This record gives sequence, structure tokens and C-alpha cells, in this order.
Amino acid sequence: MSKVRVLTGITTTGTPHLGNYVGAIRPAIASSKAEDTESFFFLADLHALIKCHEPEHIHNSTREIAATWLALGLDVEQTVFYRQSDIPEIPELSWILSCLAAKGLMNRAHAYKAATAANTSKGEDPDFAVTMGLFSYPVLMAADILMFGAHAVPVGKDQKQHVEMARDIAARFNHHYGETFVLPEAVVDDSVAVLQGLDGRKMSKSYHNTIPLFLPEKQLRKHINKIKTNLLEPGDPKDPDDSTVFQLWQAFADESQVAFMREEFARGIAWGEAKKQLYELINDELKQARETYRELLDSPQKIEQILQQGAIKARSIASPFIKQIRQSIGIYPL
Repeated sequence: MSKVRVLTGITTTGTPHLGNYVGAIRPAIASSKAEDTESFFFLADLHALIKCHEPEHIHNSTREIAATWLALGLDVEQTVFYRQSDIPEIPELSWILSCLAAKGLMNRAHAYKAATAANTSKGEDPDFAVTMGLFSYPVLMAADILMFGAHAVPVGKDQKQHVEMARDIAARFNHHYGETFVLPEAVVDDSVAVLQGLDGRKMSKSYHNTIPLFLPEKQLRKHINKIKTNLLEPGDPKDPDDSTVFQLWQAFADESQVAFMREEFARGIAWGEAKKQLYELINDELKQARETYRELLDSPQKIEQILQQGAIKARSIASPFIKQIRQSIGIYPL
């Protein structure tokens, strides 16, 4: 039985929060356990350089994100888990692909268009403060995907365009040099929850409204108590579908627990009680993983060893493939 190759990248620019866990990490780890799936997970530290120029921040984020995936049960024996910068074949492929990628295609990338539109609205030069890293981001992402022959790339709607660009670049290469790359498909799972943050907007680092995933118990309780609610008193029926507290509950609860809390909202549960029960639910799910996470952070050499083992697995695919690509483009020994 041929396996479907699934590739997931995690940019190393922050500390994972509950939204990352529910929307990406938990479903990705669950799908990696399927027998017909071959999963690749990588820490996208080269991508991180586009937005972040603080060395310590990128270094610490790499450690925290690696520890998070490991603590939550990623099986590194059954998957390929690696750091992007440990695979020199990826930036090499990125350059090769950039020599075929059309500039017009890059001009249409959402991130670049948003940056130039923001500059224009302020009366600045459209390309003010736009780096080649930001402009060429889709080519590096294409190299990440195409290097390992990924069939499926789980992404949010905002990233779907980049997978489509990778397909375009791959098809252009294949047309010019012969069938070389698998054409990837973007997988957008609309059933995956997009969590609301403390202020009711989408949970996002850019809104400063996140609940970090592995907060100590006391701080987790404090963050949950900060969730914005309305002024309805205890005893007043509350609308669960208009509540961040209920939405978070739904993301962590099973069907019977969701039905129970929906009933409690109809009866007018006090916000303080609802938040207390929400804290207990989330804490119960994350307690064991939090302990493992803390142990891993205290043993960075253990994380490093796992990443190096992952790099060996990844390069066992990348090295012969880049050799094949070099042969195709005419760069090989005389």
C-alpha cells in the first residue's frame, strides 16, 4: 500500500498557545498515526528570519516548539521530525526553483501584496522595508514541500495560495526538465476549530490575546479568568454560541460534556463557575504533557539529539534527490 506523504511546517517565532494546539498540533499528531500516512514535521527556522531578527527569540522558540510537539506525543520513530536549517539541500533547491519561478507569480503573493498595500496607504514607496525574504517566501516554502514529495500539505486558508504556487513552480520545472516533482495539494480542514482569544477575536500572537499552551496551573487559571464575557448575572440564560468560554469548552470537551455545558448555559450558570469548570477541563487534558514539556526544556541536549536523528532521516531523502535534480539541470561532475 503506497502511503500519502503529509508535510507540516511550524515557524519558530513564538510560544505555542491553545489555538495552535487545537487548530494544528492536536489534529496533525492524530493524523500522523494513520497507517496510510507518512508524516514530515519541520521547524521552519529559516522562515522565522523573515519576521524576526532577534537571535535569542528564534533560538528559544525553536526549543519551545520542539518540546511542545514531543511532549504532546509526536512519535519520532514513525514520523520525520527535523529542523529546516539542518537540511542544506532545502536552500539549494530554493535557489534552483527561484531561477524558474515567475516574478509575476511572486507579485501576487498575499503577504507581499499586503505589505505593498500598507505602504501605499501611508504614502510610502510600495516596497519600503520589504525584504527579499518576504518576497521570496513562497519559493522557500515550495522547496520545503517539493524536496520531500509531499502529496498533502495541511494549511489554513491564508496559506493555501503558497501550496498552489509550489504546484505552479513544480509544474514549470517538470515541463522544462522532465517529470521530477510531485504536485502537492493543499488540505484545508474547515472542521478544525479556530479558537477565540481572551478578547473574543481570533486567538493570535499579533492580537496579544493568547493563552500559552503550557502555563503553570495558577497562571492558566488567571488567563481563563480574563476571558471577556457579557454582564449577564447568575441565573440569566446565556447564549453558548456567542461565548468564548463555551467555544473553548467545546474544543476540549467530548459530546456529553458539550451537551452538559449547553444545558448549564440555558440554566444561567455564573461566569465564574463556567470559567472554573473550563480551567479544570483544559488543565486535565494538558497536565501530563506540561510535565513532560518542562522536563524537555530542562534537557535541551535531548531535544537536539532527536532533531539530529530527524535530520539524518530527512537528508537520506534530500541528498539523493538534490543529486538527481542537479543531474537534470546540468550541474554535475565533468
